[in-house]
Amino acid sequence: MPAAIHASQLRRRFGDTTAVDGVDLDISAGEIYAFLGPNGAGKSTTVRILTTLLRPSDGVATIAGHDVVADAGTVRRLIGVALQQVALDPLMTPRELLDLQGALYRLSRAEAARRRDDLLERLDLAASANKRVMALSGGMRRRLDLAMSLIGSPQVLFLDEPTTGLDPVSRRAVWSEVRRLNDAGTTVFLTTQYLEEADQLAHRVGFINRGRISLEGTPETLKRQMGKTRLKVRVTDHRHDEAIKELASFGEVQADDSNWVIVALRDGAPAVPAAMRALDESDVSVGDVDVQQPTLDDVFLSLTGDHLDAGGGSRAAAKA
Repeated sequence: MPAAIHASQLRRRFGDTTAVDGVDLDISAGEIYAFLGPNGAGKSTTVRILTTLLRPSDGVATIAGHDVVADAGTVRRLIGVALQQVALDPLMTPRELLDLQGALYRLSRAEAARRRDDLLERLDLAASANKRVMALSGGMRRRLDLAMSLIGSPQVLFLDEPTTGLDPVSRRAVWSEVRRLNDAGTTVFLTTQYLEEADQLAHRVGFINRGRISLEGTPETLKRQMGKTRLKVRVTDHRHDEAIKELASFGEVQADDSNWVIVALRDGAPAVPAAMRALDESDVSVGDVDVQQPTLDDVFLSLTGDHLDAGGGSRAAAKA
């Protein structure tokens, strides 16, 4: 059985700029794959190639065994796509747009109506089904765009930053629908600027930077290999220097002005008891204690030396 998504040495050049530089992908049917990286890393260009919107300069890409260039028509019938920019006719209603989308997929009128009503209900749009798009909130428009991508019951769903700008309630609604679709067998290719989103949803993640995939694996494996558990203690007797001295043997130490001392534990969570004993034996008084598990942001930090901010860029780049 062919991979749901396959790419081999995929490249895309724009003049002298190489946006995608030798990307290899093998994503199995029924998998949620999150594609992570800062703005300009090549995420959206890769999605546009895989969804037949942009021809690659070099390399091969297939969806369920069908070449995205030679068999673009078949690929388009197999996929659903929700891109970053929501492009909906502001004068039409959700009901009208979904009916039009159903007709474009050549569904029977009865089947199109059934899928339309189901999607409106599932994505909490039924009460606004007859309002014009121009009157809908940003979250409603994003959910409507997702509904449009689902009307054809796609085998593979591409979501390019689907929750950017959404409030927490709308974001959770999208997450819930992605999980439901995946449980039903849909393969999901997700680009996101929210590392928590990838951690919550993805079976595997790939980090892309400067057009190349630099790391790939399950969230748990990557966090375990590249992230560090942090022990955070509040020193109550102003003995910061002594606390830093004792904890330095367990990993890299940071301190702040509010009596907190944080150590990135070299040996992970098993080192917590020993670190606490060292503080106790040195008579350092500790109030609150917090053990923080590694995150995908720690993985990104290990790869790039910087954090990925909520806008999709690195914090260092944002300051430049």
